[in-house]
Amino acid sequence: MANAASGMAVNDSCKLKFQELKAKRIYRYITFKIEQQEVVVDKIGGSTETYDDFQASLPGDECRYAVYDFDFTTDENCQKSKIFFVAWSPDTSRVRMKMVYASSKDRFKRELDGIQVELQATDPSEMSLDIVKARAI
Repeated sequence: MANAASGMAVNDSCKLKFQELKAKRIYRYITFKIEQQEVVVDKIGGSTETYDDFQASLPGDECRYAVYDFDFTTDENCQKSKIFFVAWSPDTSRVRMKMVYASSKDRFKRELDGIQVELQATDPSEMSLDIVKARAI
């Protein structure tokens, strides 16, 4: 199903991999890219990958969507996790690419049922671990 606003389709593997991340917790993160008017899976990080690995997987000059399963401990010493949706749009990426990703984001996000927190970042400092921790709690 293409999005009327952007003409963007979502590949079924995106939803399938996201469900596996959410339910089975076999992945730490998934990055998605737009290829030929369709959102497809770009990279998958195994359950042992770190937040640094996740940040390193995002290209410096191209937009991506990503989901990250963030584990943390609350002030009451409870183990929790939240699924973050990251809209990565670096300043160095092409304007057209930024526009396509921005116009398709909400529809793509709706396809992934279970997103708890959204972050938009144009530079790694906007999605530092400190920011993620603060948004999770």
